Amino acid sequence: MSISVVKYTGEDTGRKVTLSSEVFGVKPNDHAIYLDVKQFLANQRQGTHKAKQRAEIAGSTRKIKKQKGTGTARAGSIKSPVFRGGGRVFGPQPRNYSFKLNKKLKEVARKSALTYKALDKSIAIVEDFNFEAPKTKDYLKMLSALALADKKTLLVLPEANKSVALSGRNIQNTKVVMANMLTTYDVLNADNLILSEGSIEKIDNLLKK
Repeated sequence: MSISVVKYTGEDTGRKVTLSSEVFGVKPNDHAIYLDVKQFLANQRQGTHKAKQRAEIAGSTRKIKKQKGTGTARAGSIKSPVFRGGGRVFGPQPRNYSFKLNKKLKEVARKSALTYKALDKSIAIVEDFNFEAPKTKDYLKMLSALALADKKTLLVLPEANKSVALSGRNIQNTKVVMANMLTTYDVLNADNLILSEGSIEKIDNLLKK
């Protein structure tokens, strides 16, 4: 697939880049995508939820009523789960939700996600650029020039660029990542990908095996 390269101002450079069929033209594997996204979201969970069990409740240990003769069930502690304010039975406890996935499966998932974007023609390629200073206004101008101002976008850079990253940080529905930090979730979560020209080679080197 060949895509025209444009400047961040929207001007056509007259050049085209051919996307690798090994990365942007594979047979999509939906289950691999599902597992990779599931792992990504699971890894974001803090797992700090906690409910107090019966032994952790602060309260008197006195028997609250006599054993027999009340006509009701026996009760020996105000901390019993059957009473308001008592301990919780099988309540949530702190845990780690993360799990591991095979490295090759994750690569298949990323290739599949990129292929879907290519098939949807939701990829724009811009010539490598830089802003003189971090300015949200400049980033918004770039989105408008690319006709993506009303879309959820993901800008992929070949390497860290503080000016560009800070310029896009405060814009809703926009994210800036480096090529080596690209995830399946980020690709699918965006309506359109904006690939900096230099990032394509980085993505190919990471995923071409």
